Amino acid sequence: MSEKLRLMAVHAHPDDESSKGAATMAKYVADGHEVMVVTCTGGERGDILNPAMDRPEITADIPAVRRREMAKAAEILGIEHRWLGFVDSGLPEGDPKPPLPEGCFALVPLEESVPTLVRAIREFRPHVVITYDENGGYPHPDHIRCHEVSVAAFDAAGDPDLHQGEGEPWTPLKLYYSHGFSRARLVAMHEALLAAGLESPYEEWLANWPADRGDIAHRVTTRVECADYFETRDAALLAHATQIDPTSRWFAVPLDIQRSVWPYEEYELVRSLVDSTLPEDDLFSGIHEKVSL
Repeated sequence: MSEKLRLMAVHAHPDDESSKGAATMAKYVADGHEVMVVTCTGGERGDILNPAMDRPEITADIPAVRRREMAKAAEILGIEHRWLGFVDSGLPEGDPKPPLPEGCFALVPLEESVPTLVRAIREFRPHVVITYDENGGYPHPDHIRCHEVSVAAFDAAGDPDLHQGEGEPWTPLKLYYSHGFSRARLVAMHEALLAAGLESPYEEWLANWPADRGDIAHRVTTRVECADYFETRDAALLAHATQIDPTSRWFAVPLDIQRSVWPYEEYELVRSLVDSTLPEDDLFSGIHEKVSL
């Protein structure tokens, strides 16, 4: 019997898994592989972004609400899920920005947070790990901390001298950063909408794109074609009802345009213990041959 390959995606908050790589995960689940999402925090300090959910009873119970939303999204995607149990840091705003709350995830020392993810890696034994790049995808303190914890845990999980007592060592074979918001993708969607005679929600976003920001497109090594799972991705997004307004620009581009213009999700390979020929179209490329089947 063939061994199932295993993929772990590490995210900062509930809903991040559905907005970053959800179609890829659904595709691999459908292909018979095992997928786990690890969520570092409970999203307790996240704003309610859907006006229809901005109600007193929701606000008063937001930690439990977000846990239920995450459970629903995990069911839709067909994935396993694990909480690391840290507390959302919130997104500091203002000039100057206020200090981060005491005890929040971004302030927990790495020597305390890394072992919890090492334990999860050693128990699930993923062949591939996905996380954010050094900028966190965007500069939320929890996203940046998630990157730091994920990279450190990836490097440590296979070392028997590190984090003894957190399970038998396991060495994942590949580490990727997810890249979901490239300027090139936004431009392609914007132009396709205009060509179809539709209004684009991206015009102002692109016009205000910082000149010094550039684009991450040149860092992409791997494009996973997963257009058949865009509907599953959107259903998982909508499960996070406090965070996703169904009338927002998340859903402004018709699926047929998305499938024709940008039918994949993109990643950057940053660690590999197997032979990898770039560019790739499969996160498990090189692993099929390495793993005994």
